[in-house]
Amino acid sequence: MKLSSPFFTAPLTALVSALFAIAALAQAPAATQAPAEEHHHHDEPAPTNLKVLPKTMTGEQVHDLMHKWEASLGTECSTCHAADPKNIGPNGKPRLNYADDSKPEKTTARLMYKMVEDINTNYVGKVENSGVPVACGTCHRGHLDPPIFTPVKGDHDHDHDHGDHDHDAPPAGGAKPSSR
Repeated sequence: MKLSSPFFTAPLTALVSALFAIAALAQAPAATQAPAEEHHHHDEPAPTNLKVLPKTMTGEQVHDLMHKWEASLGTECSTCHAADPKNIGPNGKPRLNYADDSKPEKTTARLMYKMVEDINTNYVGKVENSGVPVACGTCHRGHLDPPIFTPVKGDHDHDHDHGDHDHDAPPAGGAKPSSR
């Protein structure tokens, strides 16, 4: 089984990236704006208040992960991180406090991270040759609220008549479906 496939790791990585980015940005000192064509790398401060991410992650790793999560969720740092009115940036606006836990969205992000880890470890990881892991983008697809999947009527990849057959999933635990 490949746990390194994009399907498996991308959503998880995106969620973790978003949280790390937010944490790192809140702790980062203000820096001058780099030209748009340059990707500026600077030392990110060590993250604080990591509750679900590995405490061994560096500030840069958290920052990168948070940016991936932002992309997977189509959101911004301020979705999960609260502004600190006592810490005003050079633009006159409050900086974010990445260690603050007051926003419920941050709690939800942590819960979703644990869910993705559980799915990949205890389900996808146990399917031989499953290939792609679950990640934030698997469901969210660039939207904070995951779009609802609606199959196209008549869109099938098989050539048989469904008739009046019941197509419910079998009961959990491998039990045989009951006759109706």
